[in-house]
Amino acid sequence: MEITPETLSKITEQGIELAYTIVPKIIYAIIFYVVGRFIVNKLVKGFKRVLEKRDDNPSLNNFLVGVVKVILNVTLFIGVATTIGVEFASFVAILGAAGLAIGLALQGSLSNFAGGVLILLFKPFKVNDVIVAQGHTGVVRKIDILYTHMTTFDNKEIIIPNGSLANNDIVNMNTQENRRADLTVGVAYGTDIKKARQIILDVFDKDERALKDPAPVVYLTNFGDSSLDLSVRVWAKTADVWPLYWDGMEAINDAFEKNDIEIPFPQRVVHKAEIS
Repeated sequence: MEITPETLSKITEQGIELAYTIVPKIIYAIIFYVVGRFIVNKLVKGFKRVLEKRDDNPSLNNFLVGVVKVILNVTLFIGVATTIGVEFASFVAILGAAGLAIGLALQGSLSNFAGGVLILLFKPFKVNDVIVAQGHTGVVRKIDILYTHMTTFDNKEIIIPNGSLANNDIVNMNTQENRRADLTVGVAYGTDIKKARQIILDVFDKDERALKDPAPVVYLTNFGDSSLDLSVRVWAKTADVWPLYWDGMEAINDAFEKNDIEIPFPQRVVHKAEIS
């Protein structure tokens, strides 16, 4: 089929008209993107510097910077698309449908994501804290947006979903400056309790790690099957609690041996009845 000069002329005119309409939009979109990208990078860097001055929590800072970066880039993308001629309402509808589909597919991950946001914002614990959570005790090594990594005292790595952490009890051993060491010491029946109490108090009076206020206390708390049980309460700096506990138990044992205080062991008294 041969194209007539009139048809070719109309096609050329329509092409020129289309070029006049589209080319400027493409040029504006490119300029918008280049300038917008420059502004986004500057804003992200500035926001990161502000966070580093305000807070030294790297996990929270990285998360917030990432969120701001995503929001700014999505805004820039929408701006570029609108400049080209894509209707804003249609674009938002497409993003909403995609977000719903992704949300349904990643329900568990979204729960962990929400838990990570709560942990990073409210800070029930931070890196290097010792916590008890989900039946595990260990040192927090890393807080990701989805998982928290712990190392137990026997050097096992525990990875816990943040959704579980955010919705269950957490015991943080490091939030308080001082903690109490609780010791239980058994002595034989017939022991002078006042003498045993004073020996224990003397042990901790010589240990500089034991705080004077509150002062150590020793109370008789239980009549056991084979022993009188003394509960010892000693306060110390959080970092000194366990060393004080272990050294204190050994020092009490040595002091009891020097002062002839008997540490009992389970015994049974059997009476033999004579049958005539």
